[in-house]
Amino acid sequence: MTTASFLVLVAAGAGWLYHRLDGNITTFGADGVSRDRPAPNTGGSNVLVIGSDSRSGKNSELGGGEGDVGRSDTAFLLHIYGDRKHALAVSVPRDALVDIPPCRLPDGSWTQPRTNTMFNSAFTVGETAEGNPACTQNTVEKLTGLRVDHTVVVDFNGFAKMTEAVGGVPVCVPQDLYQGDLNPNLGHRGKRIFTKGQQTVEGHKALDYVRLRHGIGDGSDIGRIKRQQAFVSGLIRKIKEQGVNPTTLLPLATAATESLTVDPELGSAQKLLSFAMGLKDIDLHNTAFVTVPWRYQGARVAIVHPAADTLWAALRADRTLDGKDAAGEGGAKKKQDESASQEPVSGAGIDVTVLNGTHTPGLGSRVADTLRSSGFTVASATTAPSQEHATTEISYGPGQEEKARTTARLFPGAELHEGTAPGITVTVGSSYSEPSPGSTASAPPADGKVPTEVSDDARTADDDACAKLSYG
Repeated sequence: MTTASFLVLVAAGAGWLYHRLDGNITTFGADGVSRDRPAPNTGGSNVLVIGSDSRSGKNSELGGGEGDVGRSDTAFLLHIYGDRKHALAVSVPRDALVDIPPCRLPDGSWTQPRTNTMFNSAFTVGETAEGNPACTQNTVEKLTGLRVDHTVVVDFNGFAKMTEAVGGVPVCVPQDLYQGDLNPNLGHRGKRIFTKGQQTVEGHKALDYVRLRHGIGDGSDIGRIKRQQAFVSGLIRKIKEQGVNPTTLLPLATAATESLTVDPELGSAQKLLSFAMGLKDIDLHNTAFVTVPWRYQGARVAIVHPAADTLWAALRADRTLDGKDAAGEGGAKKKQDESASQEPVSGAGIDVTVLNGTHTPGLGSRVADTLRSSGFTVASATTAPSQEHATTEISYGPGQEEKARTTARLFPGAELHEGTAPGITVTVGSSYSEPSPGSTASAPPADGKVPTEVSDDARTADDDACAKLSYG
């Protein structure tokens, strides 16, 4: 949806525009970013893109809702591989149940962590019109174990202007659609807003198309995510067909920058466009769109483990979905590190305490046996104070980081935290996958491929019903 604006800016960036555009960009404060973050990335980089459906300001004419609290309508994590030729956009459903870590409120205080909470509620923490991008970033880092290098928020108004700037985007609608499909609370069918068949949409109508949830596809937010992914692909394709030149680039860049709120490190047009120009070699055919592995949990969405953890581990290793290494500069060191990680883990001289943070009986004892088989000394294996841990956590005392990282090799996707207590404690989370005999814990698939639903051809069931139109 509104996240299209950032990808379009990436596709269209040119450094000579920054003088004209510098005053358009808004930044959010970095004081709300957690101090307890994953380690910096050694290969690719990650950009969190958030679509805001705030009804404040110019967005009030487009949103169709009430209230001025900024809300997150959609979000994805864009992983830019180290070779700067491949990219992967991972959508996180807004209804996905996640753990939200402490987040900063407008008065400077911090919230208590929350568990099993809808993902999009992170953006509303503090209930301000601009939303809380830092809280969403903290949540994504906790969910994925990946460090977010940049965060970008795009609003309704900017998205609509972007589609107008390119003269619209071709779509195909499988059936007539009405106002009641866009707003089920309307109480009646209302006027027809889309006619069945192929058409080009822009502005408010493009926004309506990507926001539609009912009356098209399976009526779910997951189906809408696929439509948004397809639309982003079509929008980028339209720009590439028109060519990157001053006539098309200026209105695009103006619309994009007016709609953005970014982290301080991207807080000028020069910085933003310089970053975008570094991505100019990424081709649409090398850009995949996926949704984090999921399943329905009542009316909400649960993230599926360990499939999601395998996806995050692949991105940390800068591997594409087919298992290929996409490391760029620094790739040699990365491969050396990966080779070292494939060597047998030796826990000689490392004392570990194991806590079972799940509802699986006996899991702590089985993890302790796995550690012992690798030479670790297990002081004890007991039940954690809370059994709601989704991710395995490894805490370590002063001077124990190297030993903690050795321990973490048996727990892909584990979070490392330095504390004041001596020794190393492993709190096993529900994402932990018990190894089969002779294997290591949570080992990736033998072929290196990530098991996930890929929309890299950016097609949906709606397109298939319409026949010929393809964004691929």
